[in-house]
Amino acid sequence: MLKRIRILTTEDVAQHASAASCWVTRDDKVYDVTAFLADHPGGDDLILNYAGKDLGAIMKDPAEHAHSDSAYDMLEEFVIGRLGTGEQTVSDDWEATDDFEPEETDTSADYEKNLFLDLRRPLFMQMWRANFSKSYYLQQVHQPRHLVESPRLFAPWYLEIFTRTAWYVVPCVWLPIATYLFIRSLVQFTFGPYSLPPFTTDPAAPLKVVTAGRVAPVAFAYAVPAFLLGNIAWTILEYIFHRFLFHMDALLPDHPVALTFHFLMHGIHHYLPMDRLRLVMPPLLFTFLSFPMTRLAYALFPTAMANAMISGAFVFYVAYDVMHYALHHTRLPSYVRDMKKYHLAHHYKNFDLGFGVTSKIWDYVFNTVLVV
Repeated sequence: MLKRIRILTTEDVAQHASAASCWVTRDDKVYDVTAFLADHPGGDDLILNYAGKDLGAIMKDPAEHAHSDSAYDMLEEFVIGRLGTGEQTVSDDWEATDDFEPEETDTSADYEKNLFLDLRRPLFMQMWRANFSKSYYLQQVHQPRHLVESPRLFAPWYLEIFTRTAWYVVPCVWLPIATYLFIRSLVQFTFGPYSLPPFTTDPAAPLKVVTAGRVAPVAFAYAVPAFLLGNIAWTILEYIFHRFLFHMDALLPDHPVALTFHFLMHGIHHYLPMDRLRLVMPPLLFTFLSFPMTRLAYALFPTAMANAMISGAFVFYVAYDVMHYALHHTRLPSYVRDMKKYHLAHHYKNFDLGFGVTSKIWDYVFNTVLVV
């Protein structure tokens, strides 16, 4: 069975610079020569001096140590990978313009040059069977590509359909839910937390109360502040999700399963930042992410207050996702135009800063502001 050659980076190689694990490079190939150290005719010190580095030049230097053709043949037995030398499209001097529109990627040339993902084939199984290191994955996934049509993530249509979401689906799904939760909160503030049957028993119960005009005006005095508190809560959740979940690069294990999870969660967005059908969160994914947050709200606050807060958070989530789409594809008033430049700089200038999408406020608080 043939060894599977991995795509690695110089950073990967540099981490193996000791007698316990000694990697070297030559002509863009990576060699694990740990087992050969004791057998090296010139002694292990000569190799260890270049552990984690390239030794192509020193092997050719007759003044240092002569190597026969058989020595080069023997070296090939220790090949474990090759260095990836992909293009760099993200740069510190990148500037956003109001009419920014990236050039379409030549898919064939991109794959031949970078040996990362073939945009002509479904991406999921390529990630699942990845033969590149975490370091190379992070390097490549943060170098944006652009296609006019959304590339396939899954081969079967019944899976692919759940990965593509038009921007207007988000308000169509979540605004009715937010409205219903706010109405439920009003009724509970009027008649008490146990005044309504469970949703599964009679989902129309709060609507009947409202249409009958039985909601007390004082209920708004309680529900509206809780709703606004939910708005604020979403802004911090937006920042936390973006910075610590979607960009958990440092904690990411170097394993295809972990890399695939990262790619599905957010990596694909950085890889294809202008993909119109993957700019907002699919409803199933947001349901998964929001569930623990809504459970926490019900655990910490009275039911009526929790419903209003969740309603406010959902409304701001809708604003966040719709605005995210706008930041990539529309020209809008000055504030949004400024945020568009700010967010695109997160993609094309420095993905370790600028996590705010609807606002920069938490970037200022946590010192992650990106200067555009």
